[in-house]
Amino acid sequence: MMSWGQLGFQDAGSYFMEEFIYFHDFTMMIILGVLSYVVVFLILGLTSGWVDSGFVEGQLIEFMWTIFPALILIQIAFPSLLLLYLIEDFSKSFLVCKVIGHQWYWSYEIKTESSELLASVDCYMLPREDAFGMRLLLTDEFLMLPINVPVRILVTSDDVIHSWTLPSLGIKGDAVPGRLNQLNLTLNRKAMFYGQCSEICGANHSFMPIMLMGVYSWEFFAWLDRL
Repeated sequence: MMSWGQLGFQDAGSYFMEEFIYFHDFTMMIILGVLSYVVVFLILGLTSGWVDSGFVEGQLIEFMWTIFPALILIQIAFPSLLLLYLIEDFSKSFLVCKVIGHQWYWSYEIKTESSELLASVDCYMLPREDAFGMRLLLTDEFLMLPINVPVRILVTSDDVIHSWTLPSLGIKGDAVPGRLNQLNLTLNRKAMFYGQCSEICGANHSFMPIMLMGVYSWEFFAWLDRL
C-alpha cells in the first residue's frame, strides 16, 4: 500500500512484481549511464574552443556510436522478453479465480483447474464511517488466495468495461463483457493488498475497491469452509 511521500514502487507482493522492479532498476541504471555520457560530452563540446574543419570522417567512432546503442537495446530486450514470456505462462496453475466486475462491486469465484466451484463471494465498498480512515479502499468481504501457489485469474464483466488492478502485485486486467482475460499470479508473502478499478465505468467508478489477502494454505481452506 502506498504511503505519503513515497516515490518508488509499492513493496512487491508477487514474484512477477519483484522481477518488474528489478527490470525497472536495471533499465534506469542504463538510462542514467547514457544520460551522464551525453551530458559530459555536451558540456565539453560547448565549453571547449576546439574546432577542426578538416575533420570530415571518423569510421571508428561512427562504428562505435552505431554498435553501442544496438548492444544496449539487446541488453534491455532479453530480460524484457523473458518477463513477457513468464507473464503469459499458465501451465502450472493449481487454482482458478474468476473475477467479475459489476456496477459497482466485484464478484469472485474460486474454482479448481477441473472447474469445480469451491466458493464465491461478493465484495462491496464499506461506507466512510466504517472504513477506519482508509477511504475508498475497504470492502465488506475480501478475496483470499494461498501464498506460493500459482493461480490463474480470469477477468470479465457483467455490464460495462472495468479494470481489476493491484499495483503491489503487478497485475492489471481489463474486465470486458463477453470476454475472458487471463492473468497469472503467485503471491510471495502473507499480507493484505489493495487496489481499485482502473477503468472509468460510470458514476460510481471510484467506489470499486479491491482487497486481496495472501494467506497460508491451511488458512485458505479454513476460509473456504466458512463461506
